[in-house]
Amino acid sequence: MRFQILDIIPHQKNPVTGREINVDERLSQALISARYAEEFGFDAVAIGERHAGHFISSGITVLLGAIAATTNRVRIQTGVTVLSVLDPLRVAEDYATLDQLSRGRVELTIGKGNELRQLPMFGIEPGKQWDALAEKYALLRRLWREESVTWSGRFRPPLAEVTSLPRPYAGAPRVWHGSATTETSALLAGRWGDPLFSANAIQPRDNYTRLIDIYRQAYVEHGHDPRFAYVGAGAGFLYLADTTQEAKAAFGETYERMVAFFNQPGNHTPGNEFTFGTIEDAIDLGPVLVGSPRQIAEKLLWWHDAFGHDLQSFSLPTVLPHEQQLEMLGRLASEVLPVVRAAAPTTLWTAEDPYGARPAVHGRAVSDAAAEVEKAGRHEMGRPS
Repeated sequence: MRFQILDIIPHQKNPVTGREINVDERLSQALISARYAEEFGFDAVAIGERHAGHFISSGITVLLGAIAATTNRVRIQTGVTVLSVLDPLRVAEDYATLDQLSRGRVELTIGKGNELRQLPMFGIEPGKQWDALAEKYALLRRLWREESVTWSGRFRPPLAEVTSLPRPYAGAPRVWHGSATTETSALLAGRWGDPLFSANAIQPRDNYTRLIDIYRQAYVEHGHDPRFAYVGAGAGFLYLADTTQEAKAAFGETYERMVAFFNQPGNHTPGNEFTFGTIEDAIDLGPVLVGSPRQIAEKLLWWHDAFGHDLQSFSLPTVLPHEQQLEMLGRLASEVLPVVRAAAPTTLWTAEDPYGARPAVHGRAVSDAAAEVEKAGRHEMGRPS
């Protein structure tokens, strides 16, 4: 299995202590966590996009650009890019720029967005976000794969022989589809032969298993090779301690107050509320990762039994002091990830993966790096290049 750190950059008070940090410090924490994730051996870092609610992640391309400039190896992902409310031409331009800056490390996860308050801000009528997502993704694919694109549709003005610039670093980046509660994204991913990213954040495991099964069936029905039906899975709150009892005692009240806040009317999309109100239920059957390293590893493999997933995402407990978050990140890397990697192998981002050789080794694609070394050697030996 591969591993990702995701931050959708919530900005809120600790519901128990009342502690709140400034916006600049919160944004800085996201960048620092990404650098530590690379140092600790995680495979990817992601920033999620929101335009309403208690989040400060509206400008994620700016943040991802900073991450690209200060890392060398990790994949740079989104979680999600709310394509339903965006202009696909700007998405093509912005993320191709980021792809060039990172030397091919970019992968998007797209979605309609679970925050309904975003829709009127960008002129999308409620109920039309699924149609907007499907249309805009079809255009994005063309913009990254074709030049002189002529196009017309419902959700943006027509294009006449447009070539988006810059072009991506090494062909179109991979796109995942974020799936939370409905079949729509699962079916869209299956139609295009793209990987699926299950939210796995607030509902029972079986709810997400059903959507993943629908995705895999659609993937095959559309004629795609099932070997590449990759699946990612998110997670709820993370809190790692020496024992599960210690984790429960330290984080239980914080968890329960955050759930109570989230489940208030207006703070969540109807039908997308937390179903595990107590910390005990959340640990036993919910999608949180609260416990000892052994407990967390066992839960990840319990999810893998149901999902068969290839990429696991974690979100740090951002209402806690950042030093405490980074300590948990380090323990996760050293005490949990090796156990799960060994028990759940994957071909994702290997030579067997069609996108496996796309990104860089220390900022350069493997083939490019080898060619450059060979070229330098020819110059040194006085041979023509």
